[in-house]
Amino acid sequence: MSDWQEPVVGSDHRPTADAAMALDQRSTPAVHDMPLRFTGSGSEYFRIWIVNLLLTLVTLTLYWPFARARRMAYFHSNTWVGDSALGFHADPWKMFRGYLLMLVLGGVYGLVSNFVPAFSWLPLLVLALLWPALWRSSLMFRLRNTSWRGVRFDFVGSARDAYRVMLPLWIPSVLLVAMVSLAEAPGWSELGWVNNLLTMAGVLMVVFMLLFPWLMARMHAYQHSGYVFTAEKTHLPVSSLTGAMVVLGLKAFGLVLLVSLFMGVGVVVLGSVGPMAGLVVAAGSVYLVFPLVLLPYWKTRMQNLVWGQTRSRHIALSSVLRFRDMFTLNLANWLLIVVTLGLYWPFAAIHTARLRLEAVSVRIEGDVNTWVAQAPAQRAGVLGDAAGDFFGVDMGL
Repeated sequence: MSDWQEPVVGSDHRPTADAAMALDQRSTPAVHDMPLRFTGSGSEYFRIWIVNLLLTLVTLTLYWPFARARRMAYFHSNTWVGDSALGFHADPWKMFRGYLLMLVLGGVYGLVSNFVPAFSWLPLLVLALLWPALWRSSLMFRLRNTSWRGVRFDFVGSARDAYRVMLPLWIPSVLLVAMVSLAEAPGWSELGWVNNLLTMAGVLMVVFMLLFPWLMARMHAYQHSGYVFTAEKTHLPVSSLTGAMVVLGLKAFGLVLLVSLFMGVGVVVLGSVGPMAGLVVAAGSVYLVFPLVLLPYWKTRMQNLVWGQTRSRHIALSSVLRFRDMFTLNLANWLLIVVTLGLYWPFAAIHTARLRLEAVSVRIEGDVNTWVAQAPAQRAGVLGDAAGDFFGVDMGL
């Protein structure tokens, strides 16, 4: 006969505090914080970088996709999420096919621009029609060849959405090139349309600049809403991103105006000493201030903004990259690159990657081991995968 007795109503038989806590822990999934670590070494990467550089020069850049594959494999293998590093499994020959395609498109555009400048917009139009598919293909290629704990990532953004996002970025560029090309073509000035074309081009450029934050928000939302790991699919709401992108664009524009003001004052002051001194200050400011100040500011804010809002059902990412740290590192990197005549470049790449990656952390709700064990088998031989891997153009994520 069992010793268990049902508690009597109104009695003092209540669950203990320890039992209630245990029940609450069973009902609430555990939350794990997984900061990113980067273990790359400047001396190790220098050997990879110098070999890649020499082979790329000797082969007239044809070795470039193989160099990219080696570089990405090194950086992935030294990027740790929790207690496991990423893996990179791409076939460099697929990347080579994509590189040849880009060389052909660039060569055709150069030939048409030089010999038939009035039609230089035609190859650009062809590239605009191909670019969304190539962009989507590159995202699929990169993600499907990246793994963590033996499970590969995926990208599931549709081709239709890729065209819906990218064409509004490309079509204004094609129209601008077409208008300028026609305005500069011989014979068109006699028709009296040149001023109208240039005016329309100016208006189009202003409209494009005003819409640029919204267009960039749509692009990032598409990209960060298609990442998949096991049963987790990320999402980045374009509505909240758009407002933040507008604010960031205004701040960056204000920073540009402030820097331009200081540059203008320097040019005026030194210009009174000599015109050549003013020109040297202006050129030096453009080549130093913009990459040292504006670019780090934009990259810092964009990383925190985009990754800080990327979520899935059980995964949340955050980024706390500081502009001050990025600016200081960028300044030191450029000084050492100049002093060493470029040989410090791989060390600078390692230090920059460490700063940016270790500013990111991943918060996971649930048991990752269960996710990995229940991960679906990797798809292979499917026509959709073949289409996604065909070009293998690496345009970055």
